[in-house]
Amino acid sequence: MYLPDLLTAAILGVVEGLTEFLPVSSTGHLIVAGSLLGYTGDKAKLFEIVIQAGAILAVCWEYRAKLYAVAGGIFSDRSAQRFVLNLFVAFLPAAVLGLAFSKMIKANLFAPVPVASAFIVGALVILWAERRQRRNPATVRIDSVDAMRWTDALKIGFAQALALIPGTSRSGATIIGGMLFGLSRKAATEFSFFLAIPTLFAATGYEFVKNRALLAGGDLSMIAVGFAVAFVSAFFVVRWLLRYVAHHDFVPFAWYRIAFGVVILATSYFGLVHWD
Repeated sequence: MYLPDLLTAAILGVVEGLTEFLPVSSTGHLIVAGSLLGYTGDKAKLFEIVIQAGAILAVCWEYRAKLYAVAGGIFSDRSAQRFVLNLFVAFLPAAVLGLAFSKMIKANLFAPVPVASAFIVGALVILWAERRQRRNPATVRIDSVDAMRWTDALKIGFAQALALIPGTSRSGATIIGGMLFGLSRKAATEFSFFLAIPTLFAATGYEFVKNRALLAGGDLSMIAVGFAVAFVSAFFVVRWLLRYVAHHDFVPFAWYRIAFGVVILATSYFGLVHWD
């Protein structure tokens, strides 16, 4: 299936914005969508990573007051300093492991069938984590990101590193990891948002500088469209998710992941779709 380039960019921008902060794996959805649209290869992988910056800007805008306060108090406010330290500590595991293994992961796991398998495994983890927190509410000991210690941040950082496997979900790994390590659902969700800022900006910048030779002049218009659409769609998702977690759990997302994964695996097994 082939569509005009700008329409392809817009569709992928919507997919990125809608899925980046939900525990359903934006990378996994982009790989599947790109396969259906016939937009695959190294240039497509670069495009999918670069438009993440649009989604991250939506978080920056939503939390602009918090970010301004942290920036203003970085040299004088202990709370702001602890917040920055926690983000840095949580950022490190994925950064180090990503640099070490990204080439191998892209070569072997950036395909719909491995993604579908990761979808299902991740769903089972979500179901287990939600059941655990319902049965043992006393495990929640942190209700705010400002109450986190650097050790809590490091644990979540290692959880985020699991998302180097496409289909795992960066937001899912950090949110569910945070819940398993004692954060409330709301605190884990907010810290996942904040941690996305250095993580995805660093990934975007690194991939853009490293692979900019892949891009031609016409590709910039595709990136601009994907970036803008990702920003708008992510903005609405972030606001919706904050309201959602106040009164709901992530079980529906787990069942969605299972259904999505089963469909991909079944269509591949029976030859109904030739996944690239």
